[in-house]
Amino acid sequence: MTPQPTRRQQFEARQRRRATLVAAASTGAVVLALVLLIPLAPGWQAVKRSFFNAEVFAKTFPGLLNAFVMDIAIFAWCAPLIAALGLIVALMRDVKSPALYPLRLVAVLYTDIFRGLPVILVIYLIGFGIPGLGLPRPWNSPYLWGSLALILVYAAYVAEVIRSGIESIHASQRNAALSLGLSHSDTMRFVVLPQALRRVVPANMNLFVALQKDVALLSFIGPVEIFRQAGVYKSLLANFTPYVGAALIFLAITIPATRYADYLMNKQARARS
Repeated sequence: MTPQPTRRQQFEARQRRRATLVAAASTGAVVLALVLLIPLAPGWQAVKRSFFNAEVFAKTFPGLLNAFVMDIAIFAWCAPLIAALGLIVALMRDVKSPALYPLRLVAVLYTDIFRGLPVILVIYLIGFGIPGLGLPRPWNSPYLWGSLALILVYAAYVAEVIRSGIESIHASQRNAALSLGLSHSDTMRFVVLPQALRRVVPANMNLFVALQKDVALLSFIGPVEIFRQAGVYKSLLANFTPYVGAALIFLAITIPATRYADYLMNKQARARS
């Protein structure tokens, strides 16, 4: 027999329905106002031809999809290397032994430097600087050094996120593990890290969403990915619609990933409450 909801549960359900209706009505009003008012702007027809040209969109969209494969490939080989390097740096930041202080110092300097520099500046310095040494192929490839720049920058952020997860584990758990005879390394491996990594999954998901977007910055040093391909189409057709197509492709990837990160964060918050 299904239990009857309490008066409080009925009240909360009514409040949720009311909030949903109000949100839907206000959103609909805003969308309707935009649909009606934007076409009334004096320059709307020119903007429509330049940015929302259906013929140009149909002609260039398949080529943009093909170029986006390069973005996915760069992301695919950067993501695991970022995760591995970030974990190593986070563990270096966590060392307690005075004899290993140089490792901790290196980790601190690394995170301070690469979190303090703009991504595009690191891409320029590495992407143009290292190939300028006259290295033979394939070691002068902009794909290689541009990817390295992204790895170095994003690993610094991932390392700090992982370190925050490690520090969120109460010291009593380490002490309990040590009292049971586990070594410091085993305590980190079997007690601290599993909990810490679970806690930082949502935050790191958001970083990897940002990484997917920043792959487009590599176009400034040569790789023909979706942003560069959109620029080529813009120059050939004298129209900005390819940039809109590229934006839609990015949104098709990043919005579901962002919603999944939000789902993980909400799930984590419910588990703690």
